[in-house]
Amino acid sequence: MRKERPASKFLAVASAIGISLALTACGGGGGGGGGGFGFLPPASSTPPAGGIDNPPAGDQPDNPPPPAVQPVVACADLAGRSLPAPLISLPTQGATVTSATPVAASDAGNTLGDYCRVRGTIQPVDPNSQSINFAVNLPEKWNQKTIHFGGGGFDGVLIDGTEVIRFGPAGKPAPLALGYATYGDDSGHQSGSITDGKFAANDEQLANYGGNSLKKTRDVAQALVLARYGVAPKHAYFLGTSTGGRDALSYIQRWPLDYDGVIANEPALNYTGTRLSNVAVGRALYNNGGAGWMNVAKTLLVQKAAMQACDKLDGAADSIVSNVESCRLLNSQILASLRCSGGADTGDTCLSDAQLDTVRAIESPLDFTTYALANGVKRAGGYNLLEGALVAGPFTTRDLGTRKVPANPATSADANMYVTGDQWVKFFVTRIANFDTLTFDPLDPGSYAARVTEVSNLTDATNPNLAPFFAHGGRLIMLHGLADEVISPNSTIDYYKQLIATVGQASVDQSVRFYTVPGMGHGTGSFIPNWDSLAALEGWVENGLAPATGVAVDAVAGTYGRTRPLCLFPAWPKYRGSGSLDAAVNYSCVTEVGDPLACPNLPAAVTTYKGGDSFGEELRVQIDPATMAYTVTIDASLQRTAGTVRSGTLVSEGNCSYASAESGAVFTFAAGGVLAGGVNAPVGGGFAPLLAFQSTFENAASPTTFNPVAFEGNVAGVRQDTSGSAMVTSASRFAVKLRNAGTFQYCRDPVLGFVPYLATCVSPEKGYLTYNSTRNAFDVHTTDPNGSATTTGGVVTGSMVIGLVNGKPVPLHLVRESQANAGLRMFAPQASLAVGTADGTYAVSGVDGRNRDAMVAGTSFNLGGAAANLSYDVPVLGVAQADAGRPGNFIFNGGILAFVTTDGVNAALELGVRH
Repeated sequence: MRKERPASKFLAVASAIGISLALTACGGGGGGGGGGFGFLPPASSTPPAGGIDNPPAGDQPDNPPPPAVQPVVACADLAGRSLPAPLISLPTQGATVTSATPVAASDAGNTLGDYCRVRGTIQPVDPNSQSINFAVNLPEKWNQKTIHFGGGGFDGVLIDGTEVIRFGPAGKPAPLALGYATYGDDSGHQSGSITDGKFAANDEQLANYGGNSLKKTRDVAQALVLARYGVAPKHAYFLGTSTGGRDALSYIQRWPLDYDGVIANEPALNYTGTRLSNVAVGRALYNNGGAGWMNVAKTLLVQKAAMQACDKLDGAADSIVSNVESCRLLNSQILASLRCSGGADTGDTCLSDAQLDTVRAIESPLDFTTYALANGVKRAGGYNLLEGALVAGPFTTRDLGTRKVPANPATSADANMYVTGDQWVKFFVTRIANFDTLTFDPLDPGSYAARVTEVSNLTDATNPNLAPFFAHGGRLIMLHGLADEVISPNSTIDYYKQLIATVGQASVDQSVRFYTVPGMGHGTGSFIPNWDSLAALEGWVENGLAPATGVAVDAVAGTYGRTRPLCLFPAWPKYRGSGSLDAAVNYSCVTEVGDPLACPNLPAAVTTYKGGDSFGEELRVQIDPATMAYTVTIDASLQRTAGTVRSGTLVSEGNCSYASAESGAVFTFAAGGVLAGGVNAPVGGGFAPLLAFQSTFENAASPTTFNPVAFEGNVAGVRQDTSGSAMVTSASRFAVKLRNAGTFQYCRDPVLGFVPYLATCVSPEKGYLTYNSTRNAFDVHTTDPNGSATTTGGVVTGSMVIGLVNGKPVPLHLVRESQANAGLRMFAPQASLAVGTADGTYAVSGVDGRNRDAMVAGTSFNLGGAAANLSYDVPVLGVAQADAGRPGNFIFNGGILAFVTTDGVNAALELGVRH
């Protein structure tokens, strides 16, 4: 249970002469204050014995919430009242209520209910400093709670307290509409832009921005609350985002007793480090004649390379990098892939060495060796540009500018990061309005080093000793997007680790919840979480219900409504491997971090896989995991000589996929000893997709028996006619029966292809199998389709490799009847394919020589970016049918998906293995 704030801080004293109400301001850090308002609440509102904040014995916890409190003073009576300077904790010339306006629920455009709209000013000590403008909103039906809202950017704009909860659930009313008394201020200066730093040239305005205005506003607001209702709040909360998140943390570090709970979203806590990092990025972009500047095309190139390398490290292809720390291990590989030949700028398809240095400047932390910031901080976190952060494109409003040479001062045509860094150097540090910020070295500020530290002490919120806040029951929720492009999440992580080191893990576990959100930028990104953080905080503070893993709903327009678990740092959401990619229930919060290039499905020693390709070629693939050398040997083919060899070296792309020398084919090692890949096509260009197995069914004994692999199944395949000048392909769809004796029979519907297997069906093909021990495969003998089943005679028209995937048979029929009829057919059981069985992400290769990603999630199907809906067991058991979005059918066996198109134009086969 939280410890109540001392009652003396809310004592009401009636003056017999002035008939005024004096209120001691609630404040930590050695200051009490109060306010005189020229009126006295009626006797019925007199605080109970024990003080306002200490209810008498027997009071029950706020569950359900306490009844609403009615005002004891009319709204209009607050107008014109003054609060003397001695009754505000920090030095001022007092405060004045400039207006107090009743707002009715029925007023046009008002969605906040009946409330008193109070506005006023707090006068500065320095006559050259601007006043603090404050806003306080006092509802007619008060729930006995207050919320202080923090600011944003360089502030200068009044935070009026009418806002909704930042990143709150869609449709939830603003706190004011729910009965909270709310307040905010403009930090003590007025400006039309939150990137205008001119105010900081004045000491009092800078100190106000650093946090003093928060305390002053809070003292005035609490006095107004007591004056309006005659009782003090039961609970006080602080909510802030960005600079407001810094405000929240700064407040509880300096005045730990004033608030019961705070929410700090994407907090700019290492404020000075952030600005120094902004300057470092600007210097990388613009020095040396702008050699390191990157246009939007190059910036998007970097972002695409990072996404391609890291998106699937969490098991889900969803344009979100969740496994950030594993992705970080790929930095060197990603940068190497982006380098222009020779290191010179040759266009938008690559990066010069100077531009690569800019990427490193954005990505890398700043480590200060010659001086320290406030609280001994010697590091500013970098931005996760190579781990999914976006600084260009449709998911952010910020970029690296439109020109190589910045203005002085920088403008919106320059890099967003540099604009704020430039303002900071000019007005916070040097106080020289035309100072050339590109000459300011963040790692060695020279004569300005002491000033940087001084400013850091004024503005940063990096004091890790929150023990006084925790001691009175204070609770803290922090949230930061891992793709934040404005405030580094790595600085917040550094602070969280320092907090643990200072107060201990047990104390942090009891009083702090820190959530990191993959894909979330600075209110931007490919995933913007909606969740009820205020309800979570209240349940924790008021009822002792500590929040754990929440569920966040995506607010991004194109993916609105998908959900992810809100994982506590250092955990991140990993896809379980099945179920909808859009449902949080199909993810687990994990803490595993490993080598993203490692593949658990890679064999431990030199291993040979047996299989075939889409031209009906029977082949084997040897893999040496020590060197990642591969050799593809053709064992039987119509197009090339048996014994033909292709070889090369595989290069990891992560997620068990490897680039090869086979005309763009990607090799993927799947569970159960399955290898999917490709080999240079025997005719035409590109590659022929292949499928091969570590373990296959062999039948050299006599008499032969096929009992372990006999079944009735569906067949999906491709027929390739290579006899003409242009290769022609068509999809193959059958039902098949493989019998105990080794005979087989196909059935085929003339229109659909797929058909329930019937012994009396019109058969397009019959035959039997004999084991060929030389090639470790079965020869396929085709017999009269109208005759009886037999194991003699016939013509050899190809071969069959029966892969065993965790003991489950996956037959591949490799057809080599003629140049006009060659191809591959995969079998799967003709049994009901339940929704969810085939769920997952797949590495897919097609007969068109292209690699794609595919996703199956319940009734949703996406192949190569084309989305479709699925109907299962259509047109027969064991087959899934995709609608017009990506027309076709797939069968599924042993983690392998065989998809055949049915659009009538591009009939083809695509083979995919599940990651």
